[in-house]
Amino acid sequence: MNTKNMISTKEVTIEGMMIALVFLGTFYFKIPTLFGYTHLGDCMIILAVCLLGTKKGALAGALGAGLSDLLGGYTAWVLPTMAIKAAWAIIMGVVAFKLLKNSKYNLLIGAVLGGFFHVLLYTMVKIPLFGYAYALSTLLTLSIQTVTGIVLGCLLYRLIKGKLQHILVKL
Repeated sequence: MNTKNMISTKEVTIEGMMIALVFLGTFYFKIPTLFGYTHLGDCMIILAVCLLGTKKGALAGALGAGLSDLLGGYTAWVLPTMAIKAAWAIIMGVVAFKLLKNSKYNLLIGAVLGGFFHVLLYTMVKIPLFGYAYALSTLLTLSIQTVTGIVLGCLLYRLIKGKLQHILVKL
């Protein structure tokens, strides 16, 4: 058996906790808008990428947000949401950990670039589903949600990174 590729119980537990945080931030912390709702789940996706890296952050974002849409009755959005949230996390991770790994602002730049694609991809999905007028009318609230997620996610990471990483090493 190849133990090099095995996943530890600690890794599975931490991944599950991040999936749950994304879900909770999306499902329970909803702020109603004229065009649906905005939420705090995106900041948890940013936090997941910062703490767990690209692949695990993408998985947490996709599963947590997708589960929220499924249980919230937004079934048409489950697959687009999973793909878009994963894309955001992957773009953020590639920029932060590969392209700009030595930059002081690598996480922020990655989150902003990924956030741009987040807004773009959601808008592109809305056009065939609801038309141009609706898709364009939701740009402001989607952009605010995205920027809020980036700011809160990066702030939360800065606040807890030393303490949380110290705790995780001890586990």
